[in-house]
Amino acid sequence: MISYVTVGADDIQRAKRFYSAFMSALGYGFKEGPEGLSYVLPAQPGQPAVSPDYYVKPTFDGRPASAGNGAMIAFHVQSQQQVRDLHAAALAAGGRDEGQPGFRDAYGPDFYVGYLRDPQGNKIALFSSNPDEPGRDG
Repeated sequence: MISYVTVGADDIQRAKRFYSAFMSALGYGFKEGPEGLSYVLPAQPGQPAVSPDYYVKPTFDGRPASAGNGAMIAFHVQSQQQVRDLHAAALAAGGRDEGQPGFRDAYGPDFYVGYLRDPQGNKIALFSSNPDEPGRDG
C-alpha cells in the first residue's frame, strides 16, 4: 500500500491554489507549514491512519523541482460529474489541461477521466469508474 506521495514545487502558493481547488472535495484535510503543504485523509477515532498522504514541498536539495517523465498521480472520485467539476476548478486555479474529461478507448467502458498538469508540471488524473453511471458503450 502506498503511504504517501510527495511532489516538488518551486512556488508553494501557486501549488496551494491549485491543489486546494480539489483536494478538500476528495476528503483531504490540509495543513501548511514551513516545510510545505500536507494533505491528509482523516482517520476515524480508534482507527489506523488512512493512506495515502499527499505532500507538496520545496525540493530537499534546493534545485528546481521537475515533473517526472511518465509519472502521474491519479485520484479516484465519486462520479463523472465530479471529474468534470474538479477538473474545471483545478484549471481555474492555475492548472493546465492535459486531456478533457471523458472516456478513453484504451481503458475499460466505465473509466471516465480528466487529466491536468499542476503549476510545476506534475501530471494529475481525476477519474471515476462508477458502474452505476452510463459507460462509454451505453
